[in-house]
Amino acid sequence: MPEWTSTVSAARLARLLDSQELADHGTGGRRRPAYRALADGVRLLVLEGRLAVAARLPAERELATALGVSRTTVAGAYETLRAEGFLVSRRGSGSWTAIPAGRPLPGRGLEPLPPEAVESVIDLGCAALPAPEPWLTRAVQGALTELPLAARTHGDFPAGLPALRQVLADRYTARGVPTMPEQIMVTTGAMGAVAAICRLLASGGERVAVEHPSYANVLQLMREAGARLVPVPMADGLAGWDLAAWRRVLEVASPRMAYVVADFHNPTGALASESQRGELVAAARAAGAVLVVDETMADLALDLPPGERPPRPVCAFDRGGSGVITVGSASKTFWAGLRIGWVRAAPDLIRRLVAARVSADLASPVLEQLAVAWLMATGGWDEAIAGRRAAVRDNRAALVAALTRQLPDWDFHVPSGGLTLWVRTGGLSGSRIADVAERLGVRVPSGPRFGLDGAFEGYLRIPFTVDAATAEEAVSRLATASRLVTEGGGHLLSGPVGAIA
Repeated sequence: MPEWTSTVSAARLARLLDSQELADHGTGGRRRPAYRALADGVRLLVLEGRLAVAARLPAERELATALGVSRTTVAGAYETLRAEGFLVSRRGSGSWTAIPAGRPLPGRGLEPLPPEAVESVIDLGCAALPAPEPWLTRAVQGALTELPLAARTHGDFPAGLPALRQVLADRYTARGVPTMPEQIMVTTGAMGAVAAICRLLASGGERVAVEHPSYANVLQLMREAGARLVPVPMADGLAGWDLAAWRRVLEVASPRMAYVVADFHNPTGALASESQRGELVAAARAAGAVLVVDETMADLALDLPPGERPPRPVCAFDRGGSGVITVGSASKTFWAGLRIGWVRAAPDLIRRLVAARVSADLASPVLEQLAVAWLMATGGWDEAIAGRRAAVRDNRAALVAALTRQLPDWDFHVPSGGLTLWVRTGGLSGSRIADVAERLGVRVPSGPRFGLDGAFEGYLRIPFTVDAATAEEAVSRLATASRLVTEGGGHLLSGPVGAIA
């Protein structure tokens, strides 16, 4: 069952349909009847996550007036959608969008392949990079020199090692947000941070507003925590955040919490402007929602001109200091094997998070905390990240070139940072392509993993985390998978997705 329902006005649906680019799949170049084109438009809006599942559609007469078509056209479109399972109607009550029964709904998170499988499969399932050397080795060596002092203690630091809390606070202060160590809690990765926040704020069936699409593992974590997720569609392209939609959802749904990735959003790569950040904070404050901001990609700005500063952190717009919780991590920026994350929040909330943590994982590994503290205190972090950015730029250029050359019908915007491309697969089913591609030796996650209720069927997330030669081979296998799906009739507008023999 969907976690939240909404009502779509005739005017809003007309605007969404007007902005939707519809491929003329399966018509052999013939013009589709008006009712068929309308049904295809609504279906694609649902599949792309721009129209939520269980959204109540306007009455036939209202939509006909808004679109300037006959009521017969709208009635035919609604009947087509009902027959295909994309609409459910009750006499006298109205019609709601739906996903056909039996349609696969990938909802689990993204788990890495075991190391022994990587030799035979190009694993683009996780957006992660190899460790930057020599910095990882230097950090561990530096940590070992500090370990004897820590070893004289019991080793459990639920709030984090004082040295790491201090250096993290100093980094926020340097970014223009004065921060005390008492505002920092160290966690086991960003997922540990989000899990702790969810346990405290959203474990009892509370509503949580999330970007749509959003990071697959966090969506899964929140589902398992018992949160009721309320999707807020992203704006087209890399424009990012639809502030009108955010204000509407925050006001109507009254979520306890909202989760956003404002810096190189996962999966789209969008970067929120300063004005968008300020408006998000203001909207959440007005609705009484706590805004949880994931900054795990913040250091991966790839196209920042020399001397230009990135947008200020979202918490810089939180005048009261208690409406925004910030999550950071070493795992995406530095190395996924360094499982150290952190939370920045008001001191009283940090105390509550620390107290609640005792019954969860108690504390994070001391040696890894010492390594991150050494990196940040000595300048090694900034040097390592500078080298990381250069490598990721090269990876991005190679992937973009390979996709442009081998799959010209696929559409994407090149983000200015982060690690991922959000790719529209030319009207084909992303789930089918991902299934065939894995059999061909390349693993990519399909769009529905990043949405709710089967949205984003026409997308793949492809990280630019591999070198040029590997990217070329991965795209070659994806091109073969795309051709096989095309030959099998795997178009989005051809009906429900099924298995491929």
